[in-house]
Amino acid sequence: MAASRPAVALSLLCSLFLLCPFSSASAITLPSDSHKVSLTLYYESLCPYSANFIVNYLGKLFEDDLLSIVDLRLVPWGNAKLKGNDTFACQHGPGECLLNTIEACAIDAWPQLNDHFPFIYCVETLVYELKYLEWESCYGKLGLDSKPISDCYSNGLGLKLELQYAAETNALEPPHKYVPWVVVDGQPLYEDYENYISYVCKAYKGAAVPKACSGLSFNLIYGEKLIHPVCYEEIPAPTLLSRAISSVMSWIWKMATSM
Repeated sequence: MAASRPAVALSLLCSLFLLCPFSSASAITLPSDSHKVSLTLYYESLCPYSANFIVNYLGKLFEDDLLSIVDLRLVPWGNAKLKGNDTFACQHGPGECLLNTIEACAIDAWPQLNDHFPFIYCVETLVYELKYLEWESCYGKLGLDSKPISDCYSNGLGLKLELQYAAETNALEPPHKYVPWVVVDGQPLYEDYENYISYVCKAYKGAAVPKACSGLSFNLIYGEKLIHPVCYEEIPAPTLLSRAISSVMSWIWKMATSM
């Protein structure tokens, strides 16, 4: 059977990063550019549209020389809601709270983008393929030590990181309405987020224009309601299907963790 597109993409991405071992000292070297464009992704780990964006769109930054003009930040919080006593609930259940925190720990433990992005990409590929309970396999696939992440999760640092991401996400102006919520130089792309490369190229003011920006059309419209799918912060009617999916995912997670 032919491999799925996300699996093939993961293999290619892993091959790219495995050319240099996973350490900050061996991260891919890119030309410095004081005109780099800020690109921030606000997302939640089990939103299928967040996973789709990371797997099938965001990975394109690593093609050609796009990363030479971009400062990419990932913020794994999304539509989670704060509750009392520094606790929170996630839109897709406790499994999402776990993976949001795991991905926050990965960003903290491996702060270089070249180190944490492959791990998050691997986890989100499993989400995309409906195999997210296998997320720990990403350590072995990428040759990573799981201890920094497990320590971060168990010692309370993961919770602290998530609360910081919650504060950042809740302070967004304009407020986020759904995820994925993609922001380029402070400007949200709304439902045109899949077209983010065009916005990055348009915002870039440096002289070393990447090949990926050549020939792109910059007919950009901010705030237009397009057809790109999203996970809404407040689920609009009809809600039955969305709530049923969330309930099923929560049940699967409880069953898996009780074994």
